[in-house]
Amino acid sequence: MSPYEHSIQLLKKVASPRGFLASANDIANYKRVWARDGVICGLAGLLDGNQELVEGMKNTLLTLADHQHSRGMIPSNVYFGKQGVEVSYGGLAGRVDTVAWFIIGVCQYAYITKDTSLLEQLKPQVLKGFEIQESWEYNNGDLMYVPRSGNWADEYPTQGFILYDQLLRVWALRSFLHFEDNLQLRAKEKAITSKICLNYKKTQNAQGVYHPNAYKTLEETSYWVASLEPAGYQTQFDGFANSLALLLGIGTEKDQKELLTYTRGLQEELSLNLLPAFWPVIKEEDEDWKWLTNNCKYEFRNHPYEFHNGGAWQMVNGFYGCGLVLQKEALGAQEVLSAIEKLNSIEDHSFYENFNSHTGAPNGVPYCAWSAAGQVLLEHYIKGNRLLT
Repeated sequence: MSPYEHSIQLLKKVASPRGFLASANDIANYKRVWARDGVICGLAGLLDGNQELVEGMKNTLLTLADHQHSRGMIPSNVYFGKQGVEVSYGGLAGRVDTVAWFIIGVCQYAYITKDTSLLEQLKPQVLKGFEIQESWEYNNGDLMYVPRSGNWADEYPTQGFILYDQLLRVWALRSFLHFEDNLQLRAKEKAITSKICLNYKKTQNAQGVYHPNAYKTLEETSYWVASLEPAGYQTQFDGFANSLALLLGIGTEKDQKELLTYTRGLQEELSLNLLPAFWPVIKEEDEDWKWLTNNCKYEFRNHPYEFHNGGAWQMVNGFYGCGLVLQKEALGAQEVLSAIEKLNSIEDHSFYENFNSHTGAPNGVPYCAWSAAGQVLLEHYIKGNRLLT
C-alpha cells in the first residue's frame, strides 16, 4: 500500500455519520467532530473525490451548522455520547478560527463538487458567521481581536490581532465571494488584506499603520510576524500563518520571495526539514515562558521544540507545501511531501500529531486524521488539483 493509500485509509476510518473525527485512536477528546480538524480532513477528501470522504465533509459541515450558537459562533467540537450531545465553543477561551474554517469548508464543497445546494442551504449560517467575525473587530478597524487560546494554537501565548485568524477570514471571504458578489463583503476582504500587508511586516510606506508607536519598534523581517496587540508586536514566525500567506498570495512578489528564502533557510536549520509551528522556541529563561506554562487546562505539553512551541506538524507543512506549489516551487513542495510521508509512516504508519523538531521524536496522539489530510492535500496540489483561494 502506498503512503497516499495509507492516508486515505485513515481518513475513511474517521469518517463517522456525524462527520470526521480527529483521530482513529480511542481517546475520548479526539472522538469528536472538531471544526478545524474536520474541515481540513474534508478538504483533503474533496480533492481525493472518494464519495465516502466527500460525504464525510458534508456531514461535518451539517453537524457544525446544526450546533452553531445563536450569536454565530461555530463549535470548537461536538461530541455525540451516550448521555447526549455535548457542544464546546472553546476551553479556556472561545475559538475564533472555527467560523472561518466552517465558511471555507462550505464554499470549497460547492466549488469542488460543483453542487451549490449545500451552500444555499447553509447560507444563513455562513452570513451569521461573517456577522460575528465583524463584531470581533470591536473597534470597527477591520482586524479581529483574538483572545489568548482563541485558535488552533490553543496553548501558545499569542493574542490580539493574530495574523493566522485574519488570513483565514480573508480566505473565507474570497471563497464566498466566488459565488456571490456582495459589495460589503468584497470591501471588507480588500480592507483586511490591505491592513495585513501594511501592519505585519516593516514596509517603506508606513502611512496609516494600525499601531504607530509599536510599528516604530518593529524590526525588519523576511516573514509576516505572528500578532499585534495594544502592548506591541509578537514577532515570532508563525508557520501556519505564513503558509496561508503563500497560499493566498499575500503581499508583493518581493514579500513572497523573501518569505520563501526564510522558510527554506529554516527548513535547512532543522533536522526534519520541515517548518516548526512557531519559531524561535520559548525556553525557560524567556519572558513568555510563564505565559506558556500557565496556558494549559490539564497538562503542559509545549516543551521546547514540541507541539506549538517549535514542534513540526505534518498538517501545517501540508499547507506550506501547497503554498510552495502556487509559488512555482515544485521541487521544494516535493521535498516537503517526502518529509511528511516519512513522519506519517513512522511506527507502521501511526500518523502522529506532531514531532519534536530537534530530536525527531513523535508527540501527541497517533492516527491523527489531519496529519493524513496534510499529506493528501499536498499530493493533490503537486498533481495540479486546487482548492479555491
